[in-house]
Amino acid sequence: MRPVLAGYGPGPATAVDDDSLARFAAIWSRAIYPVTATSMTKAEFEAHLRPLAAVLRDALHAERFEPRAAVSVGTGLVAAHCTDPEALPSILGVIDAYLVLYCGPGAELGLPADECRARCSRLQHAVAVGFAHALRERTLREQESISRAALNAKSEAESALAASEARFRAVFETAAVGIGIADLDGTILELNAALVRMFGSETFIRQRRTGDWLHPEHPEHCGHPENSGDTESVNRELVRGERDHYQIEKAYPRADGSVLWADVQVSLLRDGAGQPRYQLALLDDVTERRRLLDRLRHQATHDALTGLPNRALFFERLDQALEEPAGAEARGGRDIGVCYLDLDGFKAVNDSLGHAVGDRLLLAVADRLRECVTSPDQLVARIGGDEFVALYADPPDRRAVTDLAARILGALSTPVLLDDRQLPVHGSVGIVHGPVGGRGPADILRSADITMYRAKERGGNRYEVADADADARAITRHGLTNQLPSALRHHEFFVEYQPLIALEDNTVLGAEALVRWSHPVHGVLGPDQFIPLAESTGQIVPLGRWVLEQAVRQAQEWRQDTHCPGPPPRINVNLSPVQLGHRGLVADVAAVLDESGLEPSALCLEVTESALIGADKDALEPLRRIADLGVAIALDDFGTGYSNLASLRWLPVSVLKLDRAFTLGMRRRPADPTECKIVECIVSLAHALDLTVTVEGVETRVQADHLRALGCDTAQGWYYGKAGPADRLHKLTLADTG
Repeated sequence: MRPVLAGYGPGPATAVDDDSLARFAAIWSRAIYPVTATSMTKAEFEAHLRPLAAVLRDALHAERFEPRAAVSVGTGLVAAHCTDPEALPSILGVIDAYLVLYCGPGAELGLPADECRARCSRLQHAVAVGFAHALRERTLREQESISRAALNAKSEAESALAASEARFRAVFETAAVGIGIADLDGTILELNAALVRMFGSETFIRQRRTGDWLHPEHPEHCGHPENSGDTESVNRELVRGERDHYQIEKAYPRADGSVLWADVQVSLLRDGAGQPRYQLALLDDVTERRRLLDRLRHQATHDALTGLPNRALFFERLDQALEEPAGAEARGGRDIGVCYLDLDGFKAVNDSLGHAVGDRLLLAVADRLRECVTSPDQLVARIGGDEFVALYADPPDRRAVTDLAARILGALSTPVLLDDRQLPVHGSVGIVHGPVGGRGPADILRSADITMYRAKERGGNRYEVADADADARAITRHGLTNQLPSALRHHEFFVEYQPLIALEDNTVLGAEALVRWSHPVHGVLGPDQFIPLAESTGQIVPLGRWVLEQAVRQAQEWRQDTHCPGPPPRINVNLSPVQLGHRGLVADVAAVLDESGLEPSALCLEVTESALIGADKDALEPLRRIADLGVAIALDDFGTGYSNLASLRWLPVSVLKLDRAFTLGMRRRPADPTECKIVECIVSLAHALDLTVTVEGVETRVQADHLRALGCDTAQGWYYGKAGPADRLHKLTLADTG
């Protein structure tokens, strides 16, 4: 799982920061200066970009991340005349490729790489939004100038109608905007050449009333708050004389079937008595601007490789889905469904066949995922790498969401054919389904991500449904994993010792060292709660060496204690399979023994059966070298795996530790005869190979008696004593165990 770290934030600017910022601004300038219409020199333009780059850097470093700060960057670029449609891909491409490289937070800030890249992606979206908004405002200002000219034309037209038809015709025909005059019923009376050019045919225009001009595939938008509502109702208000004008942005069909987008201003012309007589419409062709804005919007909200919606659009739709409409609570509320997909084994494809093949595989997967969407309230997006997510807004029930996940897995069940090569593709899906109320987008995606990894842990090519308890456990494990290094530095670990008893006379022969974690929040944690985490992160190597040092030092203190009855106790220390593969293991053991002065024969290292049975010669070489030092090697948890008894002849072990499973049937009299026979055979074989036998999990006197009769050498368990502090070991007597 990806780490979630806190404590990062912007630091003070340094000379290095300024140099990195300058390099980023220089690269940025070289990329976009050729497609600008600026009057600045290259040097002036680069200087103009530096404060914009600083805004991006500061936003990237911010402790409270706010991508809207980058909107001003897009505005600043338009202000520098970066208005060519080809400029935006270059602008966003440089931010994507170089912002994190030159302006990303340093390692001392603790911001993980995947979070840094996610921030960079959202900053790109904000820059694109600012760019689009600024370009729109620029266009609107130009339109306003045209509109003022058009309104002047309207005024002059009204005067011309009353005073001079010739003057009116001059203004009407030479106007740059399309002008049409209709009666109150919408019948076209007059139209100028500009309007005919816009629609492509005068006959096509005159065949319909003004109310029939709406394009069936595009909605209409009133351009001002006071003109809210549909065009038909607003127009009725105008012809009744209740308003003098309105403005809309509207799509019309052209004579050739294409779409004309126009900014339309409609005004009411009255007669000398003030009564409504005509409608005057001024149309400005904004089709190209509309297409540009659509392209910018698509680039900012869709994945460049697959064409699927990207992370930005997914979160936009998720935010909309999480908004509770009025009255939803009274109707029982709304639900949300999310399916988080990660391809199984995709990294192996990239590593073995190359990223070009990996990209083609992603394209094929994206095409299949599109087919899984069956209704408008479903969305499939690519949010990074080989990760996809499906949103189901307000599904009818959980079954509908799991059916969507099943369709996704089914779509991936057939291998992808690339260059006559069949590539199997599978995925793991984490499902979140539940009520909308009180859930944030980040929480939902995190839960789906955690659940997806749970599906991977269970073999992959399946889906799992999110569970609050499982999420909490995963988050706790994640936190513990991140805290392991600092816990060792802050001395939060300690060692307890469980006695090893000679079954023949009940004397204490030694103890097994067991590490504990005194966590400041969760209390004392047993090894089963953190050792697997330490193994998965490699922290088991420094932790294991620390345990070895503590245990060996304690064993030497026991041996030097003149009050300790009986023979000096030996110490058993567990050795992880990860430690066994560490190349410094033999040197560490020798160094610890040398520093403490403990005799090697007083130390026994316990290695699990699964780590040794079937291991090759190279894997066993470190143990052989440790055994050559005089250290005993115990085969721990013997009997829990598929034991190859013949391998006991050449393994460098001197002790077999039988798992507690062999003693369960010996808690009563008479004991389970089958278990007794098995233990008897193992003991006989071990003794024939000159091995001693230790039994774990002895909890009753009856068990101890059975094991003694079967010839077992040593035992440990709660019957003899639980793990405890070091000073408890030499106080242990036969009376304590009775």
